[in-house]
Amino acid sequence: MATKKYTVTLPEELAEEIRREVGPGGFSAYVTQAIQRKRKHDQLGELVAWMEEEYGPVSDEDLAAAEAERREIIRKYKEQMEQAGGEPPEALRADAA
Repeated sequence: MATKKYTVTLPEELAEEIRREVGPGGFSAYVTQAIQRKRKHDQLGELVAWMEEEYGPVSDEDLAAAEAERREIIRKYKEQMEQAGGEPPEALRADAA
């Protein structure tokens, strides 16, 4: 992907905190990933808005059922990983406890 230098204004404290965490040369990559993630989040929001406009809002019951299904999938995955002697990814360790 082609790159171009842009100037943005950030709170100094936040920028320095990130620089300390990512080290020399990692700041641009960190900011790029953050912007890409935000863009994907915005696009998902647009999709949800379109789907709700097209099909109506999701009910609390449907949300609860989807959350229960998600937790069960994570529980089964963690169980399979443990049986295989592996560790689930960090993002799943605290979830569905």
